[in-house]
Amino acid sequence: MIILAIETSCDDTAVSVVKITGKKNPKFQILANEISSQIKIHSPFGGVVPTLASREHLKNLPLVFKNALYS
Repeated sequence: MIILAIETSCDDTAVSVVKITGKKNPKFQILANEISSQIKIHSPFGGVVPTLASREHLKNLPLVFKNALYS
C-alpha cells in the first residue's frame, strides 16, 4: 500500500509518500517527504496571518507535490 499525505494546517505545506509492506509485521518506507515553510513570511507579523498562509499554500502546494512525486 502507498499512502499520500498532504499537510496544510498552519504555516507549512508538506507532502509525503509512504510505502507499507507486510501485514503481520508491517514495514514503512518513506519514499518522499517535501516541506515548504512560511516562517520567514509570517515572522514580521509576530505570528501566522491566516489569509497570507492560505495564499502561500495555494502557491506552494503544486510545487511541493511535484517535488514529492518526482524526487
